[in-house]
Amino acid sequence: MIVRSFAPIAAPDAQTLILGSMPGVASLEAGEYYAHPRNAFWPIMGALYGAGPDLPYTERVAALKAAGVAVWDVLHACEREGSLDADIRGEVPNDFAAFLAAHPRIRLIGLNGGKAAASFRKFGARWLSPVMDIRVLPSTSPAHAARGFEDKCALWRAALLR
Repeated sequence: MIVRSFAPIAAPDAQTLILGSMPGVASLEAGEYYAHPRNAFWPIMGALYGAGPDLPYTERVAALKAAGVAVWDVLHACEREGSLDADIRGEVPNDFAAFLAAHPRIRLIGLNGGKAAASFRKFGARWLSPVMDIRVLPSTSPAHAARGFEDKCALWRAALLR
């Protein structure tokens, strides 16, 4: 099955870009980034930027934009059954050239997990400027259970809040 990602969450003055790989089934059904109830993304965003899962989605999005944080995916489309990154085939990247041209203040890119990092190295790295810092973050997916929430949150905090 072919799946497509969402438009980015981004204000024009965004300074940080967080990239996932591709929304999972729960997110695609909800039409919202990181909609799976066990995904740690929104709890981490709550701890870092006040954009926690207790807020309505539109308020979480507004809080991230106000904090200068953009959210998007490396992939625009792919073939995948289910939600696992390991099942992604036929990758089509998002248009990083256009996004970065429209958001010239991006200086930090956080890659949410190994698949986002691998796909970004393959498709997005050529669009980087020398002033950008790239950080690979532990996946917030519930499938990445090797690290607990507190550990993930501490690593995200250290990488994103400089």
